[in-house]
Formats: sequence, structure tokens, C-alpha cells
Amino acid sequence: KFSLPRTPRMAFRLAGAFRLAVRDSPATALARRPWSPLFVSSRCLSLHEYINWQFLREANVTTPRGDVAHTPDEAFAIAKDLGTNDLVVKAQVLAGGRGKGSFTNGYVGGVKMAFSPEEACDIAAKMIGQTLVTKQTGSQGRICEKVLICERLYSRREFYFAFLLDRALKGPAIVASAEGGVEIEKVAAETPEAIIKEPIDISTGLTKEVALRVAQKLGFSSGSIDEAVDHMTKMYQLFIEKDISMLEINPFAEDAHGRIVCMDCKITFDDNASFRQRDVFALKDWSQEDEREVRATKANLNYIGLDGSIGCLVNGAGLAMATMDMIKLHGGEPANFLDLGGGAQQEQVTQAFHILSQDKRVLAILVNIFGGIMRCDVIASGIIAAASEIDLKIPLVVRLQGTQVDDAKLMIANSGLKILACNDLDEAAKMAVRLSNIVQLAREASVDVKFQLPI
Repeated sequence: KFSLPRTPRMAFRLAGAFRLAVRDSPATALARRPWSPLFVSSRCLSLHEYINWQFLREANVTTPRGDVAHTPDEAFAIAKDLGTNDLVVKAQVLAGGRGKGSFTNGYVGGVKMAFSPEEACDIAAKMIGQTLVTKQTGSQGRICEKVLICERLYSRREFYFAFLLDRALKGPAIVASAEGGVEIEKVAAETPEAIIKEPIDISTGLTKEVALRVAQKLGFSSGSIDEAVDHMTKMYQLFIEKDISMLEINPFAEDAHGRIVCMDCKITFDDNASFRQRDVFALKDWSQEDEREVRATKANLNYIGLDGSIGCLVNGAGLAMATMDMIKLHGGEPANFLDLGGGAQQEQVTQAFHILSQDKRVLAILVNIFGGIMRCDVIASGIIAAASEIDLKIPLVVRLQGTQVDDAKLMIANSGLKILACNDLDEAAKMAVRLSNIVQLAREASVDVKFQLPI
């Protein structure tokens, strides 16, 4: 049971436990398991590992010694300053599976051991400026612009440890396992009993008793258990202060000297807290983001790229989801989620069209607008301006209803553009799917296709 939050920050963190979960982290995989309704926010900031280490160090949590290098020469200097020949070179790419990934230049592995500063320099030269492809990046991969050079530590025992938000408990929770250093998804699937889950009262925070109970369940040695509890407490404070959605340490290790060390760290930050975590969000690496999503963010559009062929431009998240469902119902695949919101201006509509039209996978565009706060004539102006400016070559299906809809339809009719107007969403979705199939067949046959509207 939980008491009511006593401060606005506690209330904010508690509210985070109600937001919808989507993708990318082990926490999401855990969320799908029947024993754990854990989840993370759909919109979370991820930062590079070396930055996450900096946050841990500022919280007096132990990490391996090391620093980030942007050039092979920097890698050599950092490795030499560490004063050891047991080194690790880690590609700084925002994706899981780096160790098993491969670079487009043929070099295999984004996490490599080195046994001298010279070897660290040579490895860095093969990584920096290259694209790393992992199981999470897709075939396009992600560019590696820097590497983390750190000392190699030898673990006596390795654990998995994470702070997350738990939807069922409506607050934070610890998820941990004595089987660290491996993929937690695999542990959850094959031996779910090996997962420890401990709720945290948002009002009282992580108490020493709860942290000690978790450490005992994990099996820390008597000489290290107090340090493990201390690290857990400090990491929880960081979790709250920085509005973190997930703080994952894997492995959370006891090294050969009995020290507790956070060997690898992944942190995601709640985007809803960007207004009060400006310094944190200023560290975002835009080179690691989907180019379409970067442009959408700059235009203040809610956009998520998908793998389908029908571009969607909708106002309202619910209507956007319904539109995507209708496309799927008629055998098509949406190319994106794009919510204009209720207050979009003509320039935003134009930017949205630029994003959709420049996606080579998009074979048709479906616009579905219900004019409540958003006026249909504003959308129509944006559609006409964008279609005229970019010389749209693919079919455009538009369904408008609501405020100023008659004015909007008149504007489209008088524009002279080849825009197919529909009054019904089912009809519009069906038409968009059919037209995208025609364009696909034409491209496969290497022929051009032109669409002529009926008189």
C-alpha cells in the first residue's frame, strides 16, 4: 500500500507510473511477462554510457575508471593515463547488443578488449566514424562518433539491478537478479523465478531495510553487502532527482577485491520532465536519432517512424491509432505515427508533409483530420502549400470533418491539385491501401504511374 505523495516532485514521479509503455529496453520485455507489469514511458531520453557513468560518479557510485575519446589519438592518451594494460574499448552507440554487432567496414564487435594503449588506439580507429549494426538498430545501423576507453575489471560475482516504474504498484520498483551480465530478457523467459521484484513507497523512498533485503536475496557477500546497500540508496536518489524512467545496471558487480562496481549502465529519462531537467536534455545526441524524428521534434510534431508504406497525418493520438488500425484492417501497413495535436499551424502541416514525402518507403499519404480545436481550413492550407511546394508524386487521400470543413473542401477543390477527398474514414483507408499497392506494383515493374481524378 502507498500513501499520498507529499511533494510535487513525488506526485510527478507517481504520475509517470501511469504512462503507456512501448519499446527498446529490457524493461519493456519484462513488462510483457505475466509476473511483472513493469513499463517505461513511450518517450524517453537515452544518453551515452559515458554520460551515465558521469551521473553515477557524481552520486558517489563506483564505476570503472575511463573517459570518452573522439579520435584514435585521444583513445591512446586516455588508455596511457589509465596506467594499465587491461583495457576495454566501447563504441558509444545508443543501441543494445553492441558486443555482438558489426561495423559496415567489416569490423566485428562494438565492445573489444585491448592490452596496450597502442591496441586501444587501433581499435578506436576501426570504430570511430563507422556505422554499427546491432539487433536493435536495424540494417541502417547507427553512427559511432566516439568510444569509451576504460579499465578492465574482473568480477567475482555479477548481478542485474534496475529501478523502474511499476504500473500495478503505481510507483517505483526494484527489479534484480543474481544472474547478471547476461540478457535479462532471457533470464525472465527461461527462469522467471530468478527475478526479484521489490516495490518502493514513493513517499518514504528506498529505505535501508528494503535495500538490505534485496541485497540479501541477491546473495552479496558479508564483506560487500553494506557497500551494495549504500550504492542502491545513492542510485535511487539519482533516480528521483533526475526524473529517470529506468536506471539499469548490468552487471552490478562485486570485483576481485570485494568492491561494488557498476560495470555497465543504461539510463532513460522521462521526456515529460524536460522542462526541469534542461541540463540533462541538452546532452541528447541527435546523431543517434531517426532523421525523420529529429525533424519532427524541431517542428514540435509527435512522430514515430514505422516500417509500412502509407504515411499518416492525423490530429489526436486516439484518432491516429484508429487510422492506423483501419489501414491494417484493409491490408496495408502504416509508415508512421504522426499526431499534429490540436494547435498546429500551417508551417507545421507543411513540415509534416516534407517528412512524409521524403520517406522513400511511403507510397501513399492519408490525411485524417477531425476539426475540433484544429480547424480544417488551416489543415487544408497546409496541405495545399506543401503539395504545391514539394511537387508531390504519390497519391494523397484526405478525409476532413469538423470545424470549417466546408471551407476546407472548397479550398482543396479549387486548388487544382490531385487530392482525393473522402468523407468516410473506412473509405479513405481502403483507398489509401489500394493506391499504395498500385504504386508498389508500378515501381516493381519500373514504370511510371500518374493518377487522374474523375471529373
